Parts: sequence; structure tokens; C-alpha cells
Amino acid sequence: MLRNALGKTFRFLGYTVQYGCIAHCAFEYLGGIVVCSGPSMEPTIQNSDIVFSENLSRHFYCIRKGDIVIVKSPNDPKSNICKRVIGLEGDKVCTSNPSDFLKSHSY
Repeated sequence: MLRNALGKTFRFLGYTVQYGCIAHCAFEYLGGIVVCSGPSMEPTIQNSDIVFSENLSRHFYCIRKGDIVIVKSPNDPKSNICKRVIGLEGDKVCTSNPSDFLKSHSY
């Protein structure tokens, strides 16, 4: 009786660890669910919207202008922010007041 119960318990723990590893790999390498904060992407993405992010394109494709990227907030590393790429390395980006832009939007 005790042997049967221990066998079922260890079998359940083994399956739990296996499924946990699969879930970890899926969220780490394929994508995940992210809550974005900040009004900068409105009306495309609203503040506190839940979006599915995929991680495969960063391995197979280059980031281009117009892509939406999700990054960790420099002010609060526990939260994510969504930004649209408007320029790449070496591009010149014109703004109305460059000093204000670079203080709050350069990542």
C-alpha cells in the first residue's frame, strides 16, 4: 500500500518537473505573455494591454524600422514597455527638442 502511494507520488512529481521544463523552454525561447505599460504605443497597444511576444524573430531576422519591440523598463526592471523602432544604428532621427527625447526615450 505504502509502496504504491510512493510510486504514484514520485511519478506525479516526475511529470510535474517534465512539464515545468517544457513550459520554461517554451516561454524562454518561443515567446510569452507580457503586460506592457506606458501610453507611448496608443492607439495600437493600450496601457496595461496583455500581448503575446514571440522570441524567434530576433534569432532569425533583423530588427527593422516599424517593428514593435518589448524591453524591460529602465526605471522599473519588473515592468515591460513597448516601443516602435523609428531608427537603427547610424540613422539620424529628427525631433522637435532632442534633449527631452534622449532623456526619456533612449534605450
